[in-house]
Amino acid sequence: MTLAELNKLPRYRAEEEFLKCCGSTGWVRAMARRRPFANFERLLQAATEIWRRLDASDWMEAFGAHPRIGDRRPAAAWSAEEQSGMNRAATAVATAIEEANQEYFKKFGFIFIICASGKSAEEMLASLRSRMSNPPEEEIRVAAEEQNKITHLRLRKLFIP
Repeated sequence: MTLAELNKLPRYRAEEEFLKCCGSTGWVRAMARRRPFANFERLLQAATEIWRRLDASDWMEAFGAHPRIGDRRPAAAWSAEEQSGMNRAATAVATAIEEANQEYFKKFGFIFIICASGKSAEEMLASLRSRMSNPPEEEIRVAAEEQNKITHLRLRKLFIP
C-alpha cells in the first residue's frame, strides 16, 4: 500500500489498516479522520500528537491488544517479529520474564509494554525489572511512549511491500 492509497481509502478501511498498528479505537478513528497525510513524516507526527492527547483508558486499550513479552502462544505476525529476541532466550531467562510479567501486571494492572524490536530477551528482562521500581503514574507514561514507538514501527510496515 502507498500513502496515497491509504489517503483514498473509505474511512472504515483506513481504520482497519490503522488498527493493525495500534489497538486504541480512539487513536484509530482520529488517524482515519486526520487524512489525507501530505507525506509519511506528517503521518508519524499526527500519530504521536493523537496518541499523546489520548487518556489512560485509550492507552490501556492499546496495551491490551498486545501479547505479553515471551508469550509462547501464537501472536500476530508483527508482534512475533518484534519479539524475535525471545526466540533465542535461554529457558531460565524465559521463565524469569514470565514471572516478572506476572509481578508487573499485579503492580500496574496492565501488561509490560516495550518496543522489543532489536532487543534480546536479556535486555527486555533488564528493562522489565528496572521499570518495576517506577510509580504507577510514571510507568503508564513510559509504557505509552513504548507503545508510540511500536506504532511508528508498524506504520512503516504498512507501506513495506
